[in-house]
Amino acid sequence: MNPLDDPRPLLDRALDQAGRLVAAVEPDQIALSTPCSEFDVATLVGHLFTVVDRVAVAGRGGDPRELPLVTTGVPFDGWAERYAKAAAELRAVWSDDALLDRPLRLPWAVLPGRVAAAAYTQELTTHAWDLAVATGRTGGLDPELAVISLEIARRAVPVEGREEMPFGPVVEVPADADAYRRLAGHLGRTVS
Repeated sequence: MNPLDDPRPLLDRALDQAGRLVAAVEPDQIALSTPCSEFDVATLVGHLFTVVDRVAVAGRGGDPRELPLVTTGVPFDGWAERYAKAAAELRAVWSDDALLDRPLRLPWAVLPGRVAAAAYTQELTTHAWDLAVATGRTGGLDPELAVISLEIARRAVPVEGREEMPFGPVVEVPADADAYRRLAGHLGRTVS
Protein backbone atom coordinates (compact mmCIF):
# COMPACT_ATOMS: atom_id res chain seq x y z
CA MET A 1 0.00 0.00 0.00
CA ASN A 2 1.21 3.48 -0.85
CA PRO A 3 1.63 5.50 2.38
CA LEU A 4 -0.05 8.45 0.66
CA ASP A 5 -3.28 6.44 0.23
CA ASP A 6 -3.84 7.20 3.91
CA PRO A 7 -1.22 9.75 4.99
CA ARG A 8 -2.60 10.11 8.52
CA PRO A 9 0.07 7.86 10.10
CA LEU A 10 2.71 10.06 8.44
CA LEU A 11 0.91 13.19 9.62
CA ASP A 12 0.89 11.70 13.11
CA ARG A 13 4.66 11.10 12.99
CA ALA A 14 5.25 14.62 11.67
CA LEU A 15 3.11 16.01 14.50
CA ASP A 16 5.11 14.07 17.08
CA GLN A 17 8.44 15.10 15.61
CA ALA A 18 7.55 18.80 15.58
CA GLY A 19 6.06 18.52 19.06
CA ARG A 20 9.26 17.05 20.50
CA LEU A 21 11.25 19.90 18.98
CA VAL A 22 8.85 22.56 20.28
CA ALA A 23 9.07 21.06 23.78
CA ALA A 24 12.89 21.02 23.62
CA VAL A 25 13.38 24.72 22.82
CA GLU A 26 15.41 26.47 25.51
CA PRO A 27 14.63 30.07 26.59
CA ASP A 28 17.91 31.35 25.15
CA GLN A 29 16.98 29.95 21.71
CA ILE A 30 13.71 31.81 21.05
CA ALA A 31 15.35 34.67 19.13
CA LEU A 32 17.61 32.46 16.99
CA SER A 33 17.16 32.68 13.24
CA THR A 34 15.85 29.67 11.31
CA PRO A 35 16.29 28.46 7.72
CA CYS A 36 12.73 29.72 7.15
CA SER A 37 14.10 33.22 6.65
CA GLU A 38 11.07 35.22 7.79
CA PHE A 39 10.82 33.37 11.13
CA ASP A 40 12.97 33.31 14.24
CA VAL A 41 12.42 30.35 16.60
CA ALA A 42 9.57 32.00 18.52
CA THR A 43 7.76 33.02 15.33
CA LEU A 44 8.28 29.58 13.81
CA VAL A 45 6.77 27.93 16.89
CA GLY A 46 3.80 30.31 16.63
CA HIS A 47 3.43 29.32 12.98
CA LEU A 48 3.53 25.63 13.96
CA PHE A 49 0.62 26.28 16.35
CA THR A 50 -1.30 27.79 13.43
CA VAL A 51 -0.40 24.95 11.06
CA VAL A 52 -1.70 22.33 13.49
CA ASP A 53 -4.84 24.40 14.13
CA ARG A 54 -5.40 24.79 10.37
CA VAL A 55 -5.34 21.03 9.83
CA ALA A 56 -8.01 20.57 12.51
CA VAL A 57 -10.13 23.46 11.21
CA ALA A 58 -9.97 22.11 7.66
CA GLY A 59 -10.94 18.65 8.88
CA ARG A 60 -13.99 20.09 10.65
CA GLY A 61 -15.05 21.75 7.39
CA GLY A 62 -13.95 25.23 8.40
CA ASP A 63 -11.82 27.76 6.58
CA PRO A 64 -8.20 27.74 7.79
CA ARG A 65 -7.60 31.06 6.01
CA GLU A 66 -9.39 32.67 8.95
CA LEU A 67 -6.46 31.80 11.21
CA PRO A 68 -3.41 34.06 11.43
CA LEU A 69 -0.15 33.02 9.81
CA VAL A 70 1.43 33.03 13.28
CA THR A 71 -0.35 32.39 16.58
CA THR A 72 0.88 34.85 19.19
CA GLY A 73 0.34 35.39 22.90
CA VAL A 74 1.39 31.92 24.09
CA PRO A 75 3.97 32.29 26.88
CA PHE A 76 7.18 30.33 26.42
CA ASP A 77 6.44 28.03 29.35
CA GLY A 78 3.14 27.11 27.70
CA TRP A 79 4.48 26.18 24.27
CA ALA A 80 4.67 22.41 24.79
CA GLU A 81 1.18 22.24 26.31
CA ARG A 82 -0.34 24.47 23.61
CA TYR A 83 1.17 22.33 20.87
CA ALA A 84 0.13 19.05 22.55
CA LYS A 85 -3.49 20.22 22.93
CA ALA A 86 -3.66 21.33 19.29
CA ALA A 87 -2.15 18.02 18.14
CA ALA A 88 -4.68 16.05 20.21
CA GLU A 89 -7.53 18.05 18.66
CA LEU A 90 -6.16 17.43 15.17
CA ARG A 91 -5.91 13.69 15.84
CA ALA A 92 -9.48 13.57 17.15
CA VAL A 93 -10.84 15.37 14.09
CA TRP A 94 -8.83 13.28 11.64
CA SER A 95 -9.80 9.93 13.17
CA ASP A 96 -12.78 9.94 10.77
CA ASP A 97 -11.86 7.88 7.68
CA ALA A 98 -14.40 9.83 5.61
CA LEU A 99 -12.10 12.87 5.73
CA LEU A 100 -9.70 11.22 3.31
CA ASP A 101 -12.07 11.68 0.38
CA ARG A 102 -13.92 14.79 1.53
CA PRO A 103 -13.05 18.07 -0.24
CA LEU A 104 -11.43 20.37 2.31
CA ARG A 105 -10.71 24.09 2.16
CA LEU A 106 -7.01 24.81 2.58
CA PRO A 107 -5.37 28.24 2.48
CA TRP A 108 -4.37 27.73 -1.17
CA ALA A 109 -7.05 25.40 -2.65
CA VAL A 110 -9.88 22.96 -2.05
CA LEU A 111 -8.39 19.46 -2.04
CA PRO A 112 -9.36 15.93 -0.97
CA GLY A 113 -8.52 15.18 2.65
CA ARG A 114 -5.79 12.68 1.79
CA VAL A 115 -4.01 15.35 -0.27
CA ALA A 116 -4.45 17.87 2.55
CA ALA A 117 -3.00 15.44 5.09
CA ALA A 118 -0.02 14.79 2.81
CA ALA A 119 0.56 18.51 2.25
CA TYR A 120 0.49 19.24 5.95
CA THR A 121 2.80 16.29 6.63
CA GLN A 122 5.28 17.97 4.30
CA GLU A 123 4.81 21.37 5.94
CA LEU A 124 5.23 20.03 9.47
CA THR A 125 8.26 17.98 8.43
CA THR A 126 9.88 20.98 6.77
CA HIS A 127 9.26 23.29 9.71
CA ALA A 128 10.48 20.62 12.13
CA TRP A 129 13.75 20.63 10.19
CA ASP A 130 13.82 24.44 10.35
CA LEU A 131 13.42 24.27 14.13
CA ALA A 132 15.93 21.43 14.50
CA VAL A 133 18.57 23.33 12.52
CA ALA A 134 18.01 26.52 14.52
CA THR A 135 18.24 24.73 17.87
CA GLY A 136 20.95 22.22 16.96
CA ARG A 137 18.76 19.13 17.22
CA THR A 138 18.90 17.56 13.76
CA GLY A 139 20.21 14.22 15.02
CA GLY A 140 16.85 12.71 15.93
CA LEU A 141 14.87 13.61 12.81
CA ASP A 142 12.84 10.87 11.09
CA PRO A 143 14.54 10.26 7.71
CA GLU A 144 11.51 8.56 6.14
CA LEU A 145 9.39 11.67 6.76
CA ALA A 146 11.92 13.70 4.79
CA VAL A 147 11.97 11.26 1.86
CA ILE A 148 8.17 11.21 1.62
CA SER A 149 7.89 14.97 2.18
CA LEU A 150 10.38 15.58 -0.61
CA GLU A 151 8.22 13.46 -2.93
CA ILE A 152 5.14 15.46 -1.88
CA ALA A 153 6.95 18.78 -2.34
CA ARG A 154 8.20 17.84 -5.80
CA ARG A 155 4.61 17.11 -6.85
CA ALA A 156 3.08 20.18 -5.23
CA VAL A 157 5.72 22.88 -5.61
CA PRO A 158 6.95 23.24 -9.19
CA VAL A 159 10.51 24.24 -9.97
CA GLU A 160 9.23 26.97 -12.30
CA GLY A 161 6.23 29.26 -11.79
CA ARG A 162 6.32 29.51 -8.01
CA GLU A 163 6.30 33.30 -7.89
CA GLU A 164 2.84 33.34 -6.27
CA MET A 165 3.81 30.66 -3.77
CA PRO A 166 5.53 31.18 -0.41
CA PHE A 167 8.72 29.51 -1.64
CA GLY A 168 11.91 30.91 -3.08
CA PRO A 169 13.67 29.48 -6.11
CA VAL A 170 15.14 26.00 -5.77
CA VAL A 171 18.50 26.07 -4.00
CA GLU A 172 21.04 23.57 -5.27
CA VAL A 173 22.35 21.19 -2.62
CA PRO A 174 25.31 18.80 -2.75
CA ALA A 175 24.66 15.49 -4.48
CA ASP A 176 25.22 13.64 -1.21
CA ALA A 177 22.79 15.82 0.79
CA ASP A 178 20.33 13.97 3.00
CA ALA A 179 16.59 14.09 2.25
CA TYR A 180 15.99 16.95 4.71
CA ARG A 181 18.55 19.15 2.98
CA ARG A 182 17.15 18.20 -0.46
CA LEU A 183 13.64 19.05 0.79
CA ALA A 184 14.83 22.38 2.15
CA GLY A 185 16.64 23.19 -1.09
CA HIS A 186 13.58 22.30 -3.18
CA LEU A 187 11.50 24.68 -1.08
CA GLY A 188 13.99 27.51 -1.55
CA ARG A 189 15.81 27.43 1.76
CA THR A 190 19.52 28.12 1.86
CA VAL A 191 21.19 24.95 3.04
CA SER A 192 24.67 25.03 4.55
